[in-house]
Amino acid sequence: MVPLKDIVPAAQNNINTRFILLDKGIVKTTTTTSSQTQNKTCLALVADETAAVHFQLWGDECDAFEPGDIVQLSNGIFSYCRNNLLLRAGKRGKIEKVGEFLMAYVETPNLSEIRWVPDPNNSKKYIQEAVISPHSRIFPPKY
Repeated sequence: MVPLKDIVPAAQNNINTRFILLDKGIVKTTTTTSSQTQNKTCLALVADETAAVHFQLWGDECDAFEPGDIVQLSNGIFSYCRNNLLLRAGKRGKIEKVGEFLMAYVETPNLSEIRWVPDPNNSKKYIQEAVISPHSRIFPPKY
């Protein structure tokens, strides 16, 4: 299992981690013009004891998970989706509920609120350039 603080943007489904779902946004439904199929998406704030990140839920995942759920992600991906840096299961990944409520976590740093740039020494990797916000701007702290 990789702690959230150690994930970096990449176009690979290789992230295996565990986190608690802290907050969930509204479910959005979009219809594709070509096939007229409806797709549900929902953005969530998730965290472990090292960091937080925005997590994209798709389809049935939107209804299957609630705040307080402890979730295990297998073969996930941390990449840009419509100009937002999100952790998600993607087509090859899998998420499953493995518990409820009992998990230590932090809400900062939020890895989705960091500006990442290509590593000048390795164009296939990204490095942190700057912190955009110390906490989630989509799910601001409640206290």
